[in-house]
Amino acid sequence: MHALTSTLVAAAIVQGGLAATVPSHARLGLAGTASFVAPRKTLENFNGALSVYNAHLKFGATPPPALAALVANITSAVNQRRSTGSVTTSPIDSDDDAYDANVQIGTPAQTLSLDFDTGSSDLWVFSSETPSSQRNGQSIYTPSKSSTASKLSGATWQISYGDGSSSSGDVYKDTVTIGGLTVTGQAVESAKKVSSSFTQESATDGLVGLAFSSINTVSPTKQKTFFDNAKSALNSPLFTADLKHQAAGKYNFGYIDTAAYTGSITYVPVDTSEGFWGFTSSGYAVGSGSFKSTKTSGIADTGTTLLYLPDSVVSAYYGQIKGAGNDDSVGGYTFPCSATPPSFTFGVGSGRITIPGSFMNFGDAGDGSCFGGIQSSDSIGINIYGDVALKAAFVVFSGTSSPQLGWASKSL
Repeated sequence: MHALTSTLVAAAIVQGGLAATVPSHARLGLAGTASFVAPRKTLENFNGALSVYNAHLKFGATPPPALAALVANITSAVNQRRSTGSVTTSPIDSDDDAYDANVQIGTPAQTLSLDFDTGSSDLWVFSSETPSSQRNGQSIYTPSKSSTASKLSGATWQISYGDGSSSSGDVYKDTVTIGGLTVTGQAVESAKKVSSSFTQESATDGLVGLAFSSINTVSPTKQKTFFDNAKSALNSPLFTADLKHQAAGKYNFGYIDTAAYTGSITYVPVDTSEGFWGFTSSGYAVGSGSFKSTKTSGIADTGTTLLYLPDSVVSAYYGQIKGAGNDDSVGGYTFPCSATPPSFTFGVGSGRITIPGSFMNFGDAGDGSCFGGIQSSDSIGINIYGDVALKAAFVVFSGTSSPQLGWASKSL
């Protein structure tokens, strides 16, 4: 498995108060790196202080110096405390095999194109320590060129993914910025060895793990993910995935873009016991058929390409396509390329997410057959709502004390 700034200025305060002057987007989060949190008592009293301050301005009086300083300091604190990030993510090929986004690491910044993976928890990169024989045009991270890099003594990491790919190496702490959101002292895992599948994928320079830190592989001490490190600085402790079919989408941190979805967001609890964004689907429907209330537990994984569900569900889907079936010679279910696959709907609580049939064609499988976007999970042992499902929805990964997944239909 494998922007942003909005500054509160005195003129804005004159217009009627802090909260009233922040645009709806900015109210959900202001960009930047949080480094100071005002004392709770001071923040609780801020509305009163601001009211007194505004009364002076309204009638042309100069606020007392102490009051002006208080308002300026707390405004600055609120501005710093609220942070967001927004980064464009694009499919690496026409099959939407994976989605990469630019990440800046180190000082001065070194930009790498990384795969954001909610199914793992390591931020690892091709680096100057990766043997040249295992590199194939990837951009690399060079710790020695970063003034903020420091090696984490004795730390190593080794990760294997569900598709058999793997990588390993040592660890540095450095500054990492994603879409304007900065974390200092982030664990950056430098690859000293990568498997051939990563070498061959020249478009991707590593991964950003966004599952739970409990499954980070750094030894002897697990390291926090970028999201877990950034969470306390975010206006809202969440990130969203808005992946697109054969087009650029976005990962947003700290706020929900209301223009990205239609209707309401349906939230369901997350099972974190295995370190993944686990949830239970309330059922499914094939095409215009009736909804079957068959509960299915699975994980939301941006680092997996296809949708993997129990074979009983998958066979029910392909049973609606004449000539479709499981073809061991190509490794999964196929259907005639001349056919029009039906849509597939899965339930999230009372909500419904519909995957268009056009998403189900994952390319030529030979002899006039096309490989299916939904495959059996029986031999994997876990149901995976990968990119085929996720790009049909707007998905909220909420990292509160009781984590939730939010699902909504995507805006056109």
